[in-house]
Amino acid sequence: MELTEMIRELRAQLTAAAAQGADEALRFEVGPIEIEANVAVTREAGGGGRVRFLVVEAGADGRYARAETQRVTVTLQPTVPGPAGTRTAARISGAEAAGER
Repeated sequence: MELTEMIRELRAQLTAAAAQGADEALRFEVGPIEIEANVAVTREAGGGGRVRFLVVEAGADGRYARAETQRVTVTLQPTVPGPAGTRTAARISGAEAAGER
């Protein structure tokens, strides 16, 4: 999984939580979200080559032994569109789903 996919899925889950709780009286402001992941840094050869960050699962089977593995921490501050083109803090709400902590 690429790091972009992981962040895209996080965005989708937060968006779903906000939509599900839109009519709830109790809402939560989303603070900074810190993601820590082990990634394999790979470089693609050729003129259009690029660097990719692939998220590595704990106990990976050594497929990335030849790639440079790093631990990265990304801090995200979720916002939503506000009035007149401004951004405001994101809020989510809703009942606890099974397995949530």
